[in-house]
Amino acid sequence: MKAFMINKPGEHSIAHNVEKPTITEDEVLVRVRRVGFCGSDLNTFRGTNPIVQYPRIPGHEIAAEVVERGANVPEKFRTGDKVLILPYTTCGECWSCLNNRPNACKSNKTLGVQQDGGMTEYLAVRHEKLIGGINHMSLDEIALVEPLAVGFHAAYRGEPKKGETLLVFGCGLVGLGAIAGGSQAGAKVIAVDIDDGKLELARKFGASHGINSMTRNLEEEVMKLTDGHGASVTVEAIGLGQTFVSAVNLAAFSGRVVYVGYVKDAVAFDTKHFIMKEIQIRGSRNALKSDFENVLKFMSSEQPPLDELISMEVPLEEAGAALQQWADNPGAITKILVSFDEDGKEG
Repeated sequence: MKAFMINKPGEHSIAHNVEKPTITEDEVLVRVRRVGFCGSDLNTFRGTNPIVQYPRIPGHEIAAEVVERGANVPEKFRTGDKVLILPYTTCGECWSCLNNRPNACKSNKTLGVQQDGGMTEYLAVRHEKLIGGINHMSLDEIALVEPLAVGFHAAYRGEPKKGETLLVFGCGLVGLGAIAGGSQAGAKVIAVDIDDGKLELARKFGASHGINSMTRNLEEEVMKLTDGHGASVTVEAIGLGQTFVSAVNLAAFSGRVVYVGYVKDAVAFDTKHFIMKEIQIRGSRNALKSDFENVLKFMSSEQPPLDELISMEVPLEEAGAALQQWADNPGAITKILVSFDEDGKEG
């Protein structure tokens, strides 16, 4: 079978001799239908992902359909059903797993990052890692759930409350998920990006205000909107040293800072802010199954403009060119979906 490969930074190919997986009695064989390129895939291609090894089949934002199921797989997963994949592994033994936070498993191997991912024709997946009951959704919608769930989880890590202010850096899908999650929690959400189109989209996902940090003074605008206090919660969803620092600087005294983006190089902070503000700094990794379920509820109840999130949809043969286009102009693209449909239609 075929698969898209990132061979090393800046180099990609399509492999034609990848072995089709076989399943165990607890697994489901799924046919991959859509895969989204995410920020970690872009960083892998650019050589700035600190936790990836090459060569790598990327992809963990996956919409698939059931082809075959093992003997122990529940009957609710039927041949032809659309499914959403939870792309993370859990060991069940580390402190995080034992503390009911399996999203941060010490031994986690996310598809497309620490192990080969979903940008291939078929996958064998344990049935516990599948969410079904979504046949009413389009394949494109299903492929958008995972990054939004990561954003929802980041917002929840910050515990925004009604009346508080949530400042989100970056309006990609993870950032939009954080915006939607914070808005649903009752917080006033301020979105930050360098693209006015993305800021307008952020408003449709629940942001009360948008700041273009390229054309406006970010600190002045945030202080105006927070009566000089700074944000109760800041979420960094970009992965840049500059915004890592700004997330601390613009947090209110006794505020919370959540980091969901990765920065490969070391970041220098003025550490007096940690103590003087008595801020809490929290990491946010992956997402829980409940986050996926909350995104599905959000999609159903709020009906956000999901079609506006997709910048382009390309066949497998054009995946590399699309990824290069994103690398050349990252600010212009929100989401790239790769379609594995031979006829170009959903079916």
